[in-house]
Amino acid sequence: MVKILLDPSMYHPHLSVAEELAKAAELGFEYLELSPRADFHEWHHYPKVDRHQIAEVKQAMKDTGVKIWTMNPVFDWASPDEQERQAQVRNWRRSLEIADALEVPLIATEFSGDPNRPRQSEGQFYRSMEELIPVFEKYGLECTIEAHPYDFVEENDRAVQIIRGVDRDWLNYEFCFPHAYHLGQGARDPREMMDYAGDRLKHLHIADVFDHTANVGNRYIMNPPGADARIHQHNEIGNGEIDWDAAFGYLREREYDGPVSVCVFGWEEEADAINVRMRERIQKELGQGGPHA
Repeated sequence: MVKILLDPSMYHPHLSVAEELAKAAELGFEYLELSPRADFHEWHHYPKVDRHQIAEVKQAMKDTGVKIWTMNPVFDWASPDEQERQAQVRNWRRSLEIADALEVPLIATEFSGDPNRPRQSEGQFYRSMEELIPVFEKYGLECTIEAHPYDFVEENDRAVQIIRGVDRDWLNYEFCFPHAYHLGQGARDPREMMDYAGDRLKHLHIADVFDHTANVGNRYIMNPPGADARIHQHNEIGNGEIDWDAAFGYLREREYDGPVSVCVFGWEEEADAINVRMRERIQKELGQGGPHA
């Protein structure tokens, strides 16, 4: 059975992590994907959580019955700047220590780096992996990586190849549906891309998105033309152009049973209702069992 995880990003501004666990329980979720937040593991900064917060979160997991299944730190371990890379590896070490303390089994992250310096970034990524492999293995943590827009690798197949190059069973690929039109450059469907990942596909991010490459690239207007930026959304299923019937059909066909994260952002005024509808749709499509199945 798939595990359906709530990414509580829309609650970060006004709820603590302990309160987000209670919110997840209220919305019918059993699992949380703890995405970056300033008081825990902020993007590219040293984690700010202390042992007292860790104890509070552990107690909240016990009280609510909701488990943090993944942490989603984003550190620039592929930075072409060596001093920065070293700082980010330091951030990683602390984040993995926190994950171990919270008994989180899976780390979900991004490649980061510089898309304008992909070769140098790839080299730095592998250097960081050499340093961090012993730490991941010390704690028995698994890891999935997605190719995020504006990472040094943004295309599906290349991301899978880079992960294969590390050659560890615990390091695998996460397919992020709201990034699909970047991952496939607007020309490939999710089924084809997930199929390429094969057995390396171990995690999904679920949200809808419109195709930014449509209408000869003029669906979204950026000024000045050619600005070095990336456009995508994280919308509710149905508020975008992903073919969900085909996507869910493929996942059932391959009997996908890994974690599935609900990651809708930018709709805080409807957050509760959206997250419940997303959970119910995924349960219907992928057949998660009842509570604590």
